[in-house]
Amino acid sequence: MIIEKLDAVVIGAGPVGLACALEIQRQGLTVVLLDKGALVNSIVGYPTQMEFFSTPELLEIGGYPFPMASYKPHREDALDYYQRVAASEKLSLRLYETVTGLRGEAGNFVVETDKGEISTRAVVVATGFFDVPNRMGVPGEDLPHVNHYYKEPYPHAGRNVVVVGAKNSSAKAALSLTRAGARVTLVVRGAEVSESVKYWIRPDLLNRIKEGRITAYFNTTITAITPHSVEVVTPEGPLSIAADYVYALTGYRPDYTLLVDMLALPLDENDSALPPIFDPATHESARPGVFVAGTVCGGLATSRWFIENGRHHAQLIAAALARVAV
Repeated sequence: MIIEKLDAVVIGAGPVGLACALEIQRQGLTVVLLDKGALVNSIVGYPTQMEFFSTPELLEIGGYPFPMASYKPHREDALDYYQRVAASEKLSLRLYETVTGLRGEAGNFVVETDKGEISTRAVVVATGFFDVPNRMGVPGEDLPHVNHYYKEPYPHAGRNVVVVGAKNSSAKAALSLTRAGARVTLVVRGAEVSESVKYWIRPDLLNRIKEGRITAYFNTTITAITPHSVEVVTPEGPLSIAADYVYALTGYRPDYTLLVDMLALPLDENDSALPPIFDPATHESARPGVFVAGTVCGGLATSRWFIENGRHHAQLIAAALARVAV
């Protein structure tokens, strides 16, 4: 069923997608916000009580204040804030609806989903990257006790847990698991804990490793995962690490199946990060009428754009759409 043609469909109901939808609506244009999951689905997937590195004012969208008693917000604060913004703006939301294709051209698109079709003049892609983990490509990665997302430590007290990776997510998971009583082993492909780990987290992790509360293997690669172990190759040779649970926190990437196969967005082949080609003044992609916003603009370089700077793409896109609508 095709509903009346809209001015824009925003794909991705995260903070940047919300910002795009509300700025487009403020231009007097009609817009629907689509997401295959929940409202701000990526934040729903963050660890329980995760603390943002950013201060509240850097997470604000649409001019709505983000009042906080503490210096930095937690996951639950952000979920409440973005829900209230969406409700205040009366944004049209279609959640748990997956985009399957896009046909047509600028001014006359049809967005295909698993629940129907939506006619629209323009499309904004703000899908982020958190839904697609970087896979290790080893046997056993799909076993039920292997997870690419960390939620909370409490089920693992008294158990052997292997954490793969050495950046912020891995460091925080290893520390919280240890404090909850898990026996943690950290497996790191590189020679050390990444220098990019936040300055107040990295020393804590290094000290826990030094005192022996966390076992760490550096310059180590995983060759297989079994129901009860992680098989690795260390500089000293092969090793089998006991593992009741494995957190493979190896990072995430944009959904290129969506970007390329379904939306047909040309990529910048001269950039090793393979970002979509777009005009930085308007954020219109190389497919006319399709715009990109937020982290997805960086391709594999997922640290180029965050909520803090990606939210500003919304005003550029809304202004471009308003000019076309005149």
